[in-house]
Amino acid sequence: MNQKKLYKAAAFGGEGWSPRTAHLSEELGNVWGHCGINTEWSRLKSVLLHRPGPELVASSDPNAVQMLESIDLERAQIQHDAIAQGYRDVGVSVHYVKPDGQPTPNQIFVADLVFMTPEGAILARPASTVRAGEERWVARRLAELGIPIIRSVRGTGTFEGADAMWLNPQTVIIGRGLRTNNEGVEQVASTLTEMGVTVIEVDLPFGSMHLMGMLRIVDHDLAIAWPKRLVHRGVEALKECGFQIAFIPDETEAELNKALNFVTLSPRQVLMVDGNPGTQAFYESLGITCHTVEVDELGKAAGAIGCLTGVLERGD
Repeated sequence: MNQKKLYKAAAFGGEGWSPRTAHLSEELGNVWGHCGINTEWSRLKSVLLHRPGPELVASSDPNAVQMLESIDLERAQIQHDAIAQGYRDVGVSVHYVKPDGQPTPNQIFVADLVFMTPEGAILARPASTVRAGEERWVARRLAELGIPIIRSVRGTGTFEGADAMWLNPQTVIIGRGLRTNNEGVEQVASTLTEMGVTVIEVDLPFGSMHLMGMLRIVDHDLAIAWPKRLVHRGVEALKECGFQIAFIPDETEAELNKALNFVTLSPRQVLMVDGNPGTQAFYESLGITCHTVEVDELGKAAGAIGCLTGVLERGD
């Protein structure tokens, strides 16, 4: 090919050149895999889980691996399988992380490792050395599923996905505390701001783990919160976004049996921990349909259904 014809070739922008003009969000489900969320209450379509293996009982000292008690692995696996089936029963696609070799004991808490946006995933960076590297396996699985990673928290930033949630498609609340530091907040907020999203930052009380532990959203106008834990700025942000805030009536059930640690399946429909009769009755009085599974063995690892579930996609 002579030089004159060369610069008329499609490779150089000549005839046949096809510019990529679609927004990344428009390529999801086409160029990329299906994924994306911008609310916490829209119909849940797909999740990412890690089925626990021998790593869950590898240490004889639960505290050394940030757990509360020693765990019966077989019982924990049965309960984890029940959670996955609970999702499948309502039409949710379940994917698994599937790390190579033996992962760290806390790999099961996938919610901490990823935060989804309408354009793809923000990959977390866990705050503890005990959990360092768990995000690698999530990153690999996201890539295998065709989900774009639009940000990886870097430097000395720490961020865990359970410290952020969508209040509406234009607003995200992020909690700063034990697991998410200033630098992590700034990095995540920077990416969301580029999307035109308003970010509301709140400080979490000392002794709390995640924002998820004190706030869950079940509909466009209804949030469930833990009194004396959700800070004033968080309550104000919810009210500004048009939410009614229902405070749980039984802190004992929330503390001992993870009654607030649920996942919203669709507006006013949740998958929650079994064995919380007072809290379940309270939810049902608000028009919430409750699907329940036993999670008491998994709860010994210091988390429950919400912590175990990485949300990948929600739909209308």
